[in-house]
Amino acid sequence: MDELDSVLENSFRCPISMEIMSDPVFAADGHTYERVEIERWLQTRDTSPLTNEKLPHKMLTPNHNLRSQILEYQQKNAIH
Repeated sequence: MDELDSVLENSFRCPISMEIMSDPVFAADGHTYERVEIERWLQTRDTSPLTNEKLPHKMLTPNHNLRSQILEYQQKNAIH
C-alpha cells in the first residue's frame, strides 16, 4: 500500500470505531461517522465525540459522496 492509499484509507475510518465506514453520516459537528457508532454515542450523550462540545441537534445526514469513494476504493483494492 503506497502512502496515498494509506492516507485515503485513514480518511475512510470512523473516528469512534477506527473501522472503515460502510454507512457514513454527517453529525451536527460537521464530522463524519459510521451511522451505528454515532447513533450508539448519541443514545447517552449530546456532545461531539471529537470535540466534546454540545451538539445543537442529533440529526444525522448521509454522506453519499464519501460512501461512493469508499466503495470505489474497496473495489479497486479488492477490500470487502
